[in-house]
Amino acid sequence: MSVPRWRRRLVGAAAGAAALYGAAIALLWWRQEGLLFHPRALPAEHRFEQHADVHEVWVDVPGARLNALHLRLPQPDGVVFFLHGNAGNLASWFVNTGYYRRLNLDLFMIDYRGFGKSSGRIDSEEGLHADVRAAWAQVAPRYAGRKRVIYGRSLGSGLAAALAAEVQPELTVLVSPFASMAALAGEVYPWVPGAVLRYPLRTDAALPRVQGRVLLVHGLRDTLVPPSHSERLRKVMPRAEWLPVPEAGHGNIDDDAVYLDGLAAALAR
Repeated sequence: MSVPRWRRRLVGAAAGAAALYGAAIALLWWRQEGLLFHPRALPAEHRFEQHADVHEVWVDVPGARLNALHLRLPQPDGVVFFLHGNAGNLASWFVNTGYYRRLNLDLFMIDYRGFGKSSGRIDSEEGLHADVRAAWAQVAPRYAGRKRVIYGRSLGSGLAAALAAEVQPELTVLVSPFASMAALAGEVYPWVPGAVLRYPLRTDAALPRVQGRVLLVHGLRDTLVPPSHSERLRKVMPRAEWLPVPEAGHGNIDDDAVYLDGLAAALAR
């Protein structure tokens, strides 16, 4: 008995849809760096317009060199090790240094591979964590016996939480954090299986292992990383300090007085 034409067409359409879905999943597996990271490169001869107390330094890692800027004060009380978000470079992130000078804290910030003047390219979460550890290992000995603050912003919050769980700083600050990249991706791309994500960045798993003080900061108008992610992190670490910023979104929190005053109070403690 022959199969009706409509059924053959239906089976063919289903097979075609399955093939397209499989191709899309495969593309996401191999090309997801392009979705997650948006670096802006700088020419090797680029000169940062900074005060004389800001020094350009390099961190050598396997297969690459990471460019960094280091605000160094004469007698600082400690250092803020700042891990920035997933776009731009040091030229746009290493700003408001006067804020840290007033708090008498040094500021150290790296560009990830492929960002700014850093060479190489990001190809795994393990590599990102290893690069961050190498940068910390280079700068942290300078601040033995003084306040060490690990600060992560957006994408950097996942890296900061993992590093803090390893090195146990006096204070960990997570600004606009996600519970995990896997959870955030599941909200944006619910049709994508979680196993496809090669950068799960489990902030929620790392944070409970942090022994020192933790400050969670979130703009309540953030639509990119909703504040519900900070609420989830507060559940896994109830003792974390909480700084909601009512009028801030994701990209403008730096300009908000609630953020600036609340962060300053936490850093001064």
